[in-house]
Amino acid sequence: MLRCFCILLGVLGLVAIRGVEDYFFYDPFLVFFKTANHSATFPNFTWGKLVVSHLFRFGLNVFFSLVIFHFLFKDKEWTKQAFVLILLVFVIVFPIYLFCVYDKFQIGYMFSFYVRRFVIQPLTVVLLIPIFYYRKKVND
Repeated sequence: MLRCFCILLGVLGLVAIRGVEDYFFYDPFLVFFKTANHSATFPNFTWGKLVVSHLFRFGLNVFFSLVIFHFLFKDKEWTKQAFVLILLVFVIVFPIYLFCVYDKFQIGYMFSFYVRRFVIQPLTVVLLIPIFYYRKKVND
């Protein structure tokens, strides 16, 4: 029962992060991408606030994601591996996203949109859970 509650708490935490993104995080590109308009005006922003806000959001996403992993698989080593993989993806994707911002998304609107998704959303977790579940079934 406690295990299910903790997994639910992790999922609700991730949902809450998404639910308060407009109010809690500095991200001038939320409106830009929500309009889905290629002719939308590139917003003014502050680099430092943007980077710090994304790092903070990433930290919250990682925390709740690792809660889910820990209670879903009950294996500390797998939780550590999940953390390393999530961090690795972020370390690769975040600079690409920052370059897209620097380039004012000229590299491609949709490319920038999806790279941004990996930065602000816990997509890596959505990909890793089935992989770890399969791994568990193979090892059992």
